[in-house]
Amino acid sequence: MSDYDKKPSHVQSVSKALQILELLAGENREITLTEISEKLGWPKSTAYGLLSTLRDYHFVDQSLRSGRYNLGVRLFELGHLVGRSWNIRSVALPFMHKLNRQYGEMVQLATEERGEVLYIEKIESANSMRIMSETGARLPIHCSALGKALLAQKSQAEVRRILEKTGMPRMTRHTITELDRMEQALDAVRAQGYAVDDMEIMDGLRCVAATIRDGDGAARYAISVSSFADTLSGEYMERVVADLVSTAGEISRLMGYLADGRQQAQPAKPRK
Repeated sequence: MSDYDKKPSHVQSVSKALQILELLAGENREITLTEISEKLGWPKSTAYGLLSTLRDYHFVDQSLRSGRYNLGVRLFELGHLVGRSWNIRSVALPFMHKLNRQYGEMVQLATEERGEVLYIEKIESANSMRIMSETGARLPIHCSALGKALLAQKSQAEVRRILEKTGMPRMTRHTITELDRMEQALDAVRAQGYAVDDMEIMDGLRCVAATIRDGDGAARYAISVSSFADTLSGEYMERVVADLVSTAGEISRLMGYLADGRQQAQPAKPRK
């Protein structure tokens, strides 16, 4: 039994699955079931059951020719996501702190993952406002400014696929729950260059968001500023939106995005 297996708080099957992944990573080659069983000191039946599950989820691959095992493509995909998140966090965080110091409002960074908003980073507001998001948490994509900013960069077919899969549950009386209304809202996001959550996820909360592009030109991330709806309005909201869109552009530039040498469109002024 390994040191991992001795910890009473650990789920043994999860611990054993992770040991298999670590073994395959350390071997850096295709390896047989017998070798895995012998190296880990487990019965072949135990190793086979875990390998079969990991293979079904693409964390392990099995050669059709030799029957040997190695690490799967899903680990590469997850590693790529983690690497991207670390990079965007390190680039965006100084700009997020600057916005937070300037306005005292909550600033958040997110991406879209499996049809949901995944929060990558968050700087709390200087006031008493608290919302349900936390770093690493997921929230519905249809009722947040971050989610709408990210959805607006996708094709109509992709938007429909995501929203038909996730649904559009009502969070407040302001939440958009009809697909045709959402498509109209996304058209507005594209036209004005930023998205607004107008008390759609939480009563009394207004949020504005703009997308961040990476070196491939893909709008994979979005940054937002959130405040009380009574506060984030009028000329104050105009200033916040202008600085937010400018900040998103600066982060995009540092992420390697080049806008074909063309000046970015200025955001439309928010309605008062």
